[in-house]
Parts: sequence; structure tokens; C-alpha cells
Amino acid sequence: MKIWFNRWFTTVSHYIDMIRANEEGRKVTIYGTHPNKDALYLQNCDHAFVEPDISGDEYIAFCLDFCQTHAIDIFIPRKENVRISQRLIDFEGLGVKVLVCPDAKLMETMDNKAAAYRDLARGNPIISIPEYEVVHTVEEFKNAYFSLKEKGHVVCFKPVIGEGANGFRVIKDQIESIQQLFYQGVGHRIPYEYACEILSQQETFPELMVMEYLEGREYSIDCLASNERLYAAIPRMKGEGRVRELVESLELIQIAHKFHDKYKLPYVFNIQVKYNKGIPKLLEINPRMSGGLHISCLSGINFPFLATKILLEERVEPLKPRFGIRASHIEKEMILKYGGNQ
Repeated sequence: MKIWFNRWFTTVSHYIDMIRANEEGRKVTIYGTHPNKDALYLQNCDHAFVEPDISGDEYIAFCLDFCQTHAIDIFIPRKENVRISQRLIDFEGLGVKVLVCPDAKLMETMDNKAAAYRDLARGNPIISIPEYEVVHTVEEFKNAYFSLKEKGHVVCFKPVIGEGANGFRVIKDQIESIQQLFYQGVGHRIPYEYACEILSQQETFPELMVMEYLEGREYSIDCLASNERLYAAIPRMKGEGRVRELVESLELIQIAHKFHDKYKLPYVFNIQVKYNKGIPKLLEINPRMSGGLHISCLSGINFPFLATKILLEERVEPLKPRFGIRASHIEKEMILKYGGNQ
């Protein structure tokens, strides 16, 4: 079975290992592509290629050609996964199974944080949503900031469409002191005046969500599911530094079940939650494998391999995850063997 990972996080190397080490002893051949020939996970692939640094329909054309040229059986995309979801029929025409939610409209909604918040707030909400406003001018930004401040919130902002912590900032009222400059690391805090100065560089800018900052514990809930059933939900608590802990939180597991009951999102997805004053509030939904999924796999659940079984419509046995596991990681050197075949 030939499996292709296009441009992914470096941690996808762990998922490649888990698929290879599957409990059924199934043989797989892993293909990997990335625009950077030195992307580390390429070293862990059976066949590695440099992909063109393009996007949109041009990139989809590349993907279809790659699948056909290399007779790919399963495609596990990260880059352009929303657009790929829209074009599933073209991949199916080549006999390729794609590990991406087949509901393209749902993928578009979840890719846009503001749209996801609006959709989740309809009807009977399954999780609390932080207070927020969407802005695209500096005046709107100022109004949203003062509105949230008047309600007693610490204020932060992040792009409506973005990944991880890219663009995320917490607004502080004062500029940095010499003490902070010399003895504290670079963080995500930015003075209000400096944020306004940056945003005023353009008449309009890509949409930002200005929102209440959630000051409690943060959790990622990694979920494995078919359309019909949620097989597992593993809450992963972010501790100090790089420490992570798998926590059997019934409250968070119930949130995952309610989310799946409403949206029927299949394969692997991730719900990011942060507490504020004891209330779990949504950060974002990732309709794909998360960057830290390998930590959740310490529960004994091989998420990447089981997701391929669900994709192939094969039976998944009942799962019994282990909780209470605390983990971290260290940096490790790697000698580069090659940098792609193209």
C-alpha cells in the first residue's frame, strides 16, 4: 500500500513510524514531498521528492499528477486540504483514497475561525465561545479592544484564517521595561500602541479576531471517528514548558462527543480548548491530525493507522485508551541522508 504525505509538520515523522509499526503487520511504502529539500520528515520516507512551491488549482494539478505517476493508494494531505476536499471526485477517479473530511463546506467553515464560532453558536451551543469581534481596519480594532476591556477582559487577537500560534498576540497596556527586554524571552505580548501602529500601515488588513484572552489551562482533544461513531477522544493537557499529560476529563470527552454528534467529522480531528474562570471555551477546530497527536498516541491508540482503516471502511475494534501519562521531548540531531529526488 502506497501512502503519500504532502507538505506537513515535521512531527508527521512520528505518524509515518506509527503507520509502519501497525499491529496488523501491514506493509506500506511511504512517499513524502515538501518544497524544502531538507524538511526532516523526508528522511523518514521510502521515497522523498521536492514539491513545487505553488498553491491553488495549480497545486491540485500537481497532486493529481503525483498520485497518478506514483500509483498512490492513500493520500494524507495537510497543505491545501480544504481545496483538496472540494476536488475529491478527481482523486477518486484515479482510485486514490484521501484522508480528508469529504464535506467541503464543513472544511471551509472549520478553516475560518470566525465562521466556525458563528456556526457553533447556533441553536444549542455544545461549547462556550470566547467573546470576540472580527475587524479589518485599525479603527475597528480600537473599538473592539476598548469594548472588550470595558467588560473586564484581557484582550488578544489572531488571524481569522491561520495555523497554530501564527499571528497570535496578547495586548498589554505598557511598553516593555528594560528588565523585561534584558531578562525575559520573546513572547506573544504586544503593547496596544505598537499593535495600532502596525495595523495602521494599511487601510484594511486580513480579518483579525479581537477576543477575550483565556487565562486557564489549555487542552487539545485528539479524536478518532467515522461518520457514524466517535471511537476515541484523548484530552491532552499543556503543562509547563514542553510537558503534556493525557487526562481523562469527562467534561472534555463529552464536548468531543457532542461535536461529533453535530458535525459527523470523520477520521482524525482536534478540538483546542482553554479554560477561563473554570469554563472550557473553544480556541479552534482542526479537521486533521494535530501537530501533537503523537503524544496522544501514548494512550495506546495508533491514530494514524486506525484513521487509514476507517478510510478504507475496515472494522476498528473497541479501544481502551490509557490516561494519566505525562510526557515531554528533547531535541535530537539528525544527519541528512538526502534532500528529495526532484
